Amino acid sequence: MSTSSAVRTHAPLDVGWVRAQFPSLRLTVNGHPAAFLDAPAGTQVPQQVIDAVRDYLLNDNANTAGSFLTSRRTDTMLAAAHQAMADFLGCERDEVFFGQNMTTLTFAFARAIGRELKPGDEIVTTTLDHDANVAPWRALEENGIVVQQADIRLEDCTLDMDDLERKITARTKLVAAGYAANAVGTINNVAEIVRLARHAGAMSFIDAVHYAPHGPIDVRGLDCDFLACSPYKFFGPHQGVMYGKREHLKRLHAYKVRPAPEYLPDRWETGTLSHEGIAGAAAAVDYIASIGRHAVPSLPETPGAGRREAILAAYRVIREYEGALTRKMVAGLLEIPGLTFYGISDPARFDWRVPTVAIRLARAKPSRIASYLGDRGIFTWDGNYYALNLTERLGVESDGGLLRIGLVHYNTAEEVDRLLAALSELAAR
Repeated sequence: MSTSSAVRTHAPLDVGWVRAQFPSLRLTVNGHPAAFLDAPAGTQVPQQVIDAVRDYLLNDNANTAGSFLTSRRTDTMLAAAHQAMADFLGCERDEVFFGQNMTTLTFAFARAIGRELKPGDEIVTTTLDHDANVAPWRALEENGIVVQQADIRLEDCTLDMDDLERKITARTKLVAAGYAANAVGTINNVAEIVRLARHAGAMSFIDAVHYAPHGPIDVRGLDCDFLACSPYKFFGPHQGVMYGKREHLKRLHAYKVRPAPEYLPDRWETGTLSHEGIAGAAAAVDYIASIGRHAVPSLPETPGAGRREAILAAYRVIREYEGALTRKMVAGLLEIPGLTFYGISDPARFDWRVPTVAIRLARAKPSRIASYLGDRGIFTWDGNYYALNLTERLGVESDGGLLRIGLVHYNTAEEVDRLLAALSELAAR
């Protein structure tokens, strides 16, 4: 999968430089350096994000639209943050709005879309998705909306595109799908999903939360109607971000207080936002751009200048680096006796996965594995991670779910070696 149409030479990811940006990576557990392999649930944050949140609270903390210094500073910060997210997503800044988190934004947006639907209209979701892109649409069933669910291919935990196409009919009004699966790392063919929806006259809603740390997003090129993500998953604070085509954001009914503005994006940003969180979100985008500038020194250094190109350059080096880690990790996992691997395991198809994997061991429940690894400073997750439809479909929900291991670009080959050694020790017991 191509990460950019631009052609530039670039240096490989400088993981030493990257790790120096993250103070939390200095943590130790029982004498072991912490290996944060829990990124799908939320990444660590670099110093510049910490500084942005701190500096906002120290120097600019105020509500917006006031006639005094700190409020004007807040207005300036909010405009800059919307532009940063627009550069990140490849859209215009009035097509981006912030909220509490992706789940809350999706519930609110589902209500707005549901207002236009009638009994018998259909929405298509998928078995592969986080419940945040399923439950908000299922909530509309109480109004007579029919929710269809596209199945997966069990052998590699990929979306069954034939089943998806069958489920999309003339009655379909919206197709909701993930960009990448938060439980098993599958990257969906979102371009084809959007095309199928549009061919049926339906809108498309893409959950890009899990994909955002790993690859570039281009909503214009994708031509999706809506897309959600969360800076908390790409090195920023807890925050939700939504993109919507301007025509939809103007047309749909925004549930808001009466004095709130009708113009974009304010009509969708209900209540007082977490301004310090938004400041941190903008800094997270600039951190990703700094990776691109570090790898391609000829890119402009001025903050904001050439930011989109720097973001695309960053993701080229991130994909290369994470691809090598993925190959090492998956190859090692497949050699462990009694280990069941869920998801794409063929290196020839790794362009269609991110470095998130799910496993089970024959002799240990996922919760025991997570505790065993955690005592050794290796952080992973057990359970269903809110991908409930998937763990039910795989038949593991009632038996502890899965163990999830999720890497990002601040992880190292040495951490993967520690993980593999610890799992091999536990499997041999």
